[in-house]
Amino acid sequence: MEKEIVYLDEITVRFAGDSGDGMQLAGKQFSNASASSGVDVNTFPDFPSEIRAPEGTLYGVSAFQIKLGSNSVNTHGDMIDVLVAMNASSLKVNIGNLKAGGMIIASTKGFDARNLKLAKYDSNPLEDGSLSKFNLIPLDIESIVKEELKGSGIHPKIVRKSKNFFALGLTYWLFNRPMEPTVKWLNTKFKSKADVLEANIRVLTAGWNYALKNDAFKNQYNFQPASFEKGTYRNISGNHAVALGLVVASKKANIPLFLGTYPITPATDILQYISGYKKYGIRHLQAEDEIAGITSAIGASYGGSLAATTTSGPGLSLKIEALGLAVITELPLVIINVQRGGPSTGLPTKPEQSDLYQAMYGRHGEAPLPVIAAASAADCFDMTIEASRLALKYMTPVILLTDGYIAQGTEPWKIPTMDELPDLAPKFCDDPKNFAPYKRDPKTLARMWAVPGMQGMEHRIGGLEKQDITGVVNQDPDNHQKMVELRQEKIDRITNDIPKLEVMGNPEAELLVIGWGSSYGAIKSAVDEKLKEGTKVAFVHLKHMNPFPSNLGEIVEKYDTILVPEMNMGQLKNILQARFIKPMIGLNKVQGQPFKTSDIKFKIDEILSQKEVVQ
Repeated sequence: MEKEIVYLDEITVRFAGDSGDGMQLAGKQFSNASASSGVDVNTFPDFPSEIRAPEGTLYGVSAFQIKLGSNSVNTHGDMIDVLVAMNASSLKVNIGNLKAGGMIIASTKGFDARNLKLAKYDSNPLEDGSLSKFNLIPLDIESIVKEELKGSGIHPKIVRKSKNFFALGLTYWLFNRPMEPTVKWLNTKFKSKADVLEANIRVLTAGWNYALKNDAFKNQYNFQPASFEKGTYRNISGNHAVALGLVVASKKANIPLFLGTYPITPATDILQYISGYKKYGIRHLQAEDEIAGITSAIGASYGGSLAATTTSGPGLSLKIEALGLAVITELPLVIINVQRGGPSTGLPTKPEQSDLYQAMYGRHGEAPLPVIAAASAADCFDMTIEASRLALKYMTPVILLTDGYIAQGTEPWKIPTMDELPDLAPKFCDDPKNFAPYKRDPKTLARMWAVPGMQGMEHRIGGLEKQDITGVVNQDPDNHQKMVELRQEKIDRITNDIPKLEVMGNPEAELLVIGWGSSYGAIKSAVDEKLKEGTKVAFVHLKHMNPFPSNLGEIVEKYDTILVPEMNMGQLKNILQARFIKPMIGLNKVQGQPFKTSDIKFKIDEILSQKEVVQ
């Protein structure tokens, strides 16, 4: 049968199955192969909290969603075009987000009596006609894989586990994605396991050939290359971007990097990536707890290193006392908080923007510090560089907020040259005659940084309040007042060192949308679509949360109606209302899922329609 090639602008694919079905791996390989072929990509790994949730259950479904397109792709996609479902529960959980007419590639082995019962199906949806509005392609993937590897001598367990690569091969043919990046990865990953390597490559190829020859796959879909700024790109996750950002910042500053941390979902990947960069002279410590992680980093900073610690919300809670120590000692320190759903253990594998209050105010005493937030996976690199810049220039700890969506999701990242990065050179004191531990730069108010052991610059810092200039322990009320005010003024002066906000959209907008963090993609896509429809709407996105950009107040004052979408119950909205004494409208989502473009568009339409009625 001759296949028709259909060109698309964009499409959303979701791989779903049990935690042991390899859906995360399949999704990552599909994403990398797509990015390598020149299209824009945005992904969302979506998996349960349990390391290995019970097979076949609704809450045990693991999925990986990819949106790819020839134009700019800012989100992981609202609705699914193609769903690869390895069992009944993965279909049940995701069917509500599948477009009418969308394709379902279903592995029939996962729809036996046991799986149907666990998914709470009364009848088999592959057979009862309930999926008639979709393009259903049921395949006995397990039997096809067994037949392909029959007589190979490969262990049955390996045969069963390779079924995800058959599904991957199907989708590679379906969307004309290259297999070469995955074959190269397999050769590297399993170079010492010949049987696993052979099984996966053969099954991947079998999936491609099956789709090529089978009448159920009538069309092959293709994309024109996306228009990227000229440069070298790689597909990168937010956590990997943070790790690279720390390594590059260390090299740019020409001082050692030390990461002291404790593993916690979803931040652990940063430590794992960092551990692979030892050849660049970095040092890392997997500490016994969160407190040891941050205090070891404070010690490294005292010794003259670019120091960092990584965590998520519960871990940041444990680091708070030591964070106060970093504030009062005025040492540079980068704290990466990959936010997740709370409270307590909450939703450890799901994203939420739930720690803004904690980052801004979660310390005892007056302990101000800069807080910044990354907008996307690739932006995690830039904001890690920015966190390092602020920490080194102003001699202060800095909190960088990301979240599970952008930390584990991927997108193309343009690799910068070192010359394109800002100056990160630290200002170590090298003049013993003019040294005093709390003598300050007149412009930034940063205190002097002297590495211990330098003759004539012996000094004392610590958790007790120190005397201005000299650093001698001092409990005098007036001195404490002065030191508290100096530390606050130092952070306030950062306002003069960060870019002003740029308002995007209609200059005569009736509604301003203010976003922060990973909501950027959904908000930008929604605003862009509404602008094309002629809607008068504008958008600003905050990356510097404390202090705010200097022109934020001027922008807020200009608009009567302001919408603040957040994956929390209104933390930024409440901060802005208190700061500018102006009511704002919140759009709050706390479902462990990122915003969809449609979420934002619906709220914009609702607000503007209510304004029309009032007028």
